[in-house]
Amino acid sequence: MSMSRKSNGPGAVESMTNGPAAAAILAAGIGCATLGILALANDALPAIGKLLVFYKPSGGLSGVTTVAIIVWLATWLVLARLWAGRTVALAKVNVLAFAGLAIGLLLTFPPVMDLIQGK
Repeated sequence: MSMSRKSNGPGAVESMTNGPAAAAILAAGIGCATLGILALANDALPAIGKLLVFYKPSGGLSGVTTVAIIVWLATWLVLARLWAGRTVALAKVNVLAFAGLAIGLLLTFPPVMDLIQGK
């Protein structure tokens, strides 16, 4: 976390910014949601499943995980640059990140995937 001064005079107060940390937290939630959405799409939509085969022995799972990791890293990079030196509402970021984690978890749980697909 970076430090920034509120004033330059004697007794200056230093405050820590949380932008880069918040970027990492939110990017993780977005990456988890992406993984779940792609896992469902891979299973439910044969055309998407074929697009996600990056390595034949592992099938569509290779593309699902690769794309999710790329989305996570790209999101982290963009948010870290946007929020560098800033203080953001960490409570809101945490709620959004947890929602992404929950989406990712639910959409990779076979009974939920089957329910959504009507199996």
